[in-house]
Amino acid sequence: MRANPIHSNVLGILAACGAAAAFSVIDVTFKFLSAAYPLYQVVFFRSVVALALLLAIIIPLEGGYHILRTRNVKLHLMRVTAVTFANICFFSGLAVLPLAEAVAIGFATPLIVTTLSVLFLGEKVGVWRWGAVFVGFAGILVIVQPGADTFQPYALLPFFGACGYATLHVLTRRAGGSDKASTLSFYPTLGFLVISAMAGLAFGHGKWVTGTPIADLVLRAWAWPVGIEWGLFAIAGVSGAVGGYLVGQAYRQCEAGLVAPFEYIAMPLAVFWGVLVFAEWPDRSVWLGSALIIGAGLVSVWRETRTPGPPTRPRPRSSG
Repeated sequence: MRANPIHSNVLGILAACGAAAAFSVIDVTFKFLSAAYPLYQVVFFRSVVALALLLAIIIPLEGGYHILRTRNVKLHLMRVTAVTFANICFFSGLAVLPLAEAVAIGFATPLIVTTLSVLFLGEKVGVWRWGAVFVGFAGILVIVQPGADTFQPYALLPFFGACGYATLHVLTRRAGGSDKASTLSFYPTLGFLVISAMAGLAFGHGKWVTGTPIADLVLRAWAWPVGIEWGLFAIAGVSGAVGGYLVGQAYRQCEAGLVAPFEYIAMPLAVFWGVLVFAEWPDRSVWLGSALIIGAGLVSVWRETRTPGPPTRPRPRSSG
């Protein structure tokens, strides 16, 4: 019996909205916890919870543990490297920038994918998508304001993070769809666990602390969570596993052009969390830049559905 396309589209849209909500929860928990805990510790606890959910529930539902076998070992190692770099940059920026500003700059991922796909995959890009790239970068410049008195070098961190996520997506295209979504999610999550554990062993004693906030985000000593903070670590892990699974399901259910716009609800959610939790209200440059980036991203995704090749994820987030 053929699946009802309307039913599939509704499920895909709901999955995309759920993924965007889950990713926004990760953002707010990371930003909240980064005030007291080093980045490697937050990533470690999140990875433990996410990996446990993948192994206990998601992978068995996707077909069993045999799907973890892959012929793309070297590719997955490169993906782990790219997404680790992306996470360090994005979440470091998230710790020192207003939530909505960091999230808005991170939305540059699909625009950067367009550029990288030309350079490394030999894809053809027309006037529409090149125009979207330039408009999107204009939006980033509006937010970052290079050369202005209000320019913050830290604003470049989520941009570098978007570059890392874009590299991840280009490498995923190289896989040619041979691995399942849960397999693609498993290896970066395992990589996060190993790398964050190694960082904890290297920096957990706190002897490398410099007094510089952005450096100490990584070099700060390990501190055991207390009270409600255990719950926040668990929420970050569950949100990561659920968000990664839902976004994969969304793009399996329906076309990227239909799903992608619903992922952009992460922007108003970022504003909501920023105001509610951190008393941060975006200024006019963030609103204008966000409109340019999101509009350009939607045009880029729309063009993706009219040309051959796998769809580009518009949302910069870690796998798993």
